This record gives sequence, structure tokens and C-alpha cells, in this order.
Amino acid sequence: MSATTVEPDTKQIKETIPLWLAIGTTVLISVPFSLWLGTWNFAVWVSFIVWAEYFTLGAKPSAIKTILPSFAYSAIITGLILAAIPYLDFLPSLVTQGDLAVMLALFVGMSAVVYSMKWFAVLQEGSLPFFNGISMVLAVYFSGSFPQVVTGGAAPIWAAVWAIAMGVFGVLLALFNIWFTFPREVK
Repeated sequence: MSATTVEPDTKQIKETIPLWLAIGTTVLISVPFSLWLGTWNFAVWVSFIVWAEYFTLGAKPSAIKTILPSFAYSAIITGLILAAIPYLDFLPSLVTQGDLAVMLALFVGMSAVVYSMKWFAVLQEGSLPFFNGISMVLAVYFSGSFPQVVTGGAAPIWAAVWAIAMGVFGVLLALFNIWFTFPREVK
């Protein structure tokens, strides 16, 4: 007697609008957010990176539960690390004023934040958004790609909040992108 295997019913999904056209449309829709809002222009390049994370992690809504906590955690900690730099101003400079303070804060802070990954499964599963959260805050802060409405020691934290908001916008772009293909089940 031989065993018969029965294939489970697999749903086949067909896009009504091809993905390449949906992506182009989603980019078109996002551009005004980066051009027309003045001081509040979006750093959509951050959003595009998170949008790509969504696809890398399976393009399913369940990926959001990995992306947002991992990205936000590392972004906030990075903002706090950047906010600590002025407290190290007493350090001598190597080439430019404050460079040793920046290097030491980032070395100690990044070592600690990456070490903390071992305690949280979501951070391990979401290592891509985790590391992108770090790099996006550094890029947003050092390039000044955030609304300059907060100054002083709170600016790095505000840059981190702005990067997180851009990450949330990236998730929304990804969801819109999938929705806009108008996927339908075929038999």
C-alpha cells in the first residue's frame, strides 16, 4: 500500500495592475511629500528604505510587527546617543572640534545598542530594520533632513522621531503599493 500525498490548496494571486506600474505610481504619489511641505518636507528616502524592508520581510502585514519595533527601538536609542555627545565636550579634539566626543559616544552607544539585540527576538528577526533605524537617524541628523523646529540637545531626539515617522510612512507606502496592484485570487 503506497501513501498518497495530497497537495494543500494553494492560493494563486494575480495582480490586476503590474507591480512595476504600482511602484511607479506609489513613488509619484510620495514625491509631493518631499517637495511641497516646506520645513516639513518628508525625507522620503528613509520611507523608501522601510518600504523595501517590507518587501524583503515577505510583503505581508505581519512584517510590520517586526519592522516598526526594530526600527523605532534602534532609532530612539541612536537619538539618545547623539543627544549625549555634548556631555563629552570636555574631551580633546583630534582634528575638528568635538570629533572625539562624537566618535566615543557612537562607539560606546552603538556597541551597547547592538549588544541589546540578544535580549529581544523581534530585534534579531528584524536585524535589517534595526540597523536601518540606526543608519537612518545618523543620516537624517547629520544631513539636517528633519524639520529644524527643535534646537539644542533635543534636536537629535527630534531627528530620531522624524526618522521613525518617515519609517511609518514607508510602511504605509508599502501597504498602498500592495493594495494598488488590486491582487485577486485566481483558480
